[in-house]
Amino acid sequence: MEKAVERQKILLRHLNPISSNSSSLLSPVNCASEVSPMAAFGDDIVIVAAYRTAICKARRGGFKDTLPDDLLASVLKAVVERTSLDPSEVGDIVVGTVIAPGSQRAMECRVAAYFAGFPDTVPVRTVNRQCSSGLQAVADVAASIRAGYYDIGIGAGVESMSTDHIPGGGFHASNPRAQDFPKARDCLLPMGITSENVAERFGVTREEQDMAAVESHKRAAAAIASGKLKDEIIPVATKIVDPETKAEKAIVVSVDDGVRPNSNMADLAKLKTVFKQNGSTTAGNASQISDGAGAVLLMKRILAMKKGLPILGVFRSFAVTGVDPSVMGIGPAVAIPAATKIAGLNVSDIDLFEINEAFASQYVYCCKKLELDMEKVNVNGGAIAIGHPLGATGARCVATLLHEMKRRGKDCRFGVISMCIGTGMGAAAVFERGDSVDNLSNARVANGDGH
Repeated sequence: MEKAVERQKILLRHLNPISSNSSSLLSPVNCASEVSPMAAFGDDIVIVAAYRTAICKARRGGFKDTLPDDLLASVLKAVVERTSLDPSEVGDIVVGTVIAPGSQRAMECRVAAYFAGFPDTVPVRTVNRQCSSGLQAVADVAASIRAGYYDIGIGAGVESMSTDHIPGGGFHASNPRAQDFPKARDCLLPMGITSENVAERFGVTREEQDMAAVESHKRAAAAIASGKLKDEIIPVATKIVDPETKAEKAIVVSVDDGVRPNSNMADLAKLKTVFKQNGSTTAGNASQISDGAGAVLLMKRILAMKKGLPILGVFRSFAVTGVDPSVMGIGPAVAIPAATKIAGLNVSDIDLFEINEAFASQYVYCCKKLELDMEKVNVNGGAIAIGHPLGATGARCVATLLHEMKRRGKDCRFGVISMCIGTGMGAAAVFERGDSVDNLSNARVANGDGH
């Protein structure tokens, strides 16, 4: 920690003359065609903290009696307390959330900010792009900082599927005209049916899906056993209510409780399909409905250096792409190449992936389509084992990815987070490991990508 801060101080002495030179609007720093590597380096949007709660089974797990504003408050408080940041310096809090009515959840997020100790002056808003909402929140904050709207922001996500739930995993339209437009009609399909469509259209077998599920649980169980997830999980003091006696018990939740270490092919093969007779999607090879929250603290690199904050990661790019809504799960296969291209990279340059396992069918397809090395994908398990609290998943993935990249060090430079999105989209973001400041390996120059 001290060595990292000292290296940042040395770099800061080089950056200060550039950042403080405001005497001429025509200085090289202010000319887009002559941006210096140092100026580009200091303008990087970086993540200085990323934490999440444990992810718990909806209506049965550790957070079944915990309200969403309490979940969110725990991670909002953590990102400022663990960085010793004055909460009043935060320019905005953007929260991804999906199921709850918009105005209700917006109010709850404002309440959560007060619970976490933020003053009146810090605004809060919500964003809903279905399962990518948490990642969209992080991207929105990064874009706002880059645009100069504010200097410091928090991208977060929260979902309490114990409190709010969509029956059948689909959508409802009040406009009967939707039935007259095939693509509009497909937007209303239950998500499980889109999973079956992917499996059928692209030949993903039941066996492949069950194998992916077993591997997800195996990796998640190993990560928990190793203790490595303690780096990213904030323990939450809460209560649990006995459904019969109504007695309340104080508990601390700090471990993902949906992981099944003994998951195996034989047991999964016994499960009946859920959405289609003779289909392949089961409760065992689809993501769990869950409760959880996550938060990510972002600012420009030069500000992080001035504050002496270690840099966890660099936000490099973000892309959202549209796909056929009837096979919405293929979204990552399109969004990942789009995001890497924006970052000046190829998919083969990525060292680590967090791809949301909404359904094993789409997860398997996307990995095969992109020809990914599975030893680089979801190395600590995914949503099939951990769970998928819709609005929180993107923020959860940022915490998981960046802490794992930090552990792996110099052999893990670039990481990608991606997920499919209901109604037919995919989202992806590229991150760079943030601790290689000694030799400016994270700098981007005008005519190159620094790779």
